[in-house]
Amino acid sequence: MALKLKKWDVTEHMDNEEYISEYLKAAFESGDISEITRALSDVARARNMTDLAARMGISRQGLYKTLSENGNPEFATIQKLITALGLQMSIIAPTKSPRKRVHSKPIS
Repeated sequence: MALKLKKWDVTEHMDNEEYISEYLKAAFESGDISEITRALSDVARARNMTDLAARMGISRQGLYKTLSENGNPEFATIQKLITALGLQMSIIAPTKSPRKRVHSKPIS
């Protein structure tokens, strides 16, 4: 008997706000624009792309195109999407690693 496999789709596992928040947080922390765009697209697909596009005041096709692999969303579009998702962005300073003490020699 042949084993049937189903393609794994991350959107099927986005069933709570904490997961979605951590998923997006990890993408933003990566600093990779393509990863951020892909994560936003995944969340948008999980949350109903048509409804989100309407809340953002753009077409569904426009949102798909913006979040596509070749898309290049403007910051304003990302902010609108974050708001339409019922989320908010914040900026935090990175955690600092303990500083090494440098012992300097006295100046003679």
